[in-house]
Order: sequence, then C-alpha cells, then structure tokens
Amino acid sequence: MENDLIITIVNRGFEDLVMEAAKSKGAFGGTILNARGTANDTERFFNISIQPEKEIVLIVVEREKRHEIMQEICVRAGLCTPGQGIAFSVPVDETIGFANQQK
Repeated sequence: MENDLIITIVNRGFEDLVMEAAKSKGAFGGTILNARGTANDTERFFNISIQPEKEIVLIVVEREKRHEIMQEICVRAGLCTPGQGIAFSVPVDETIGFANQQK
C-alpha cells in the first residue's frame, strides 16, 4: 500500500476541524503538534511581541485518498476560513505499525 503524509498548518484551536475533515474522507487518525508562526504580522500586547499560535496536523493516508482528504481539509479549515490553514503532502517510502490499515 502506498501512503502519503498530509501536513496541515492551522491557527490554534482549529486542529479538530482538520481531523474531522480527514476522518470524514477515510483517514484513521493523526498527530497534532503545537507550533508558533514567524510571520511579520505579529501582534503586540503590553509592548511584547506575540507570535501567532499554530497547530501542525500530521496524517498518514493511503495515496488514493490523499486528494479527497486534502480537498475536505481546505473546505473546512483552509486559507479562506478562520482556521487559515495550508496543507501539503509528501510521499512516504515506508511505514510500520499501521496494522489496522493494511488490506
């Protein structure tokens, strides 16, 4: 089975939307990492720079489901939504430990 890794970066608090979208199109689960953006448009509070808080969602999916899952993520949490998410994918050469996904 060929797999891809979908990497989605969204504003903090919108990671559940990404997972719900992915699961609705056949993904089994994912991993969520806390992150901090480095964009130039940082906010200032009491003269302290506050970087935008982000979440990175990593989801390994079967290659044939990748496009449909990414489309659903875009609809629910894409750049034109409050989640302001971006998603991209990379091929995965080998996986181990995904017993529930094997055919």
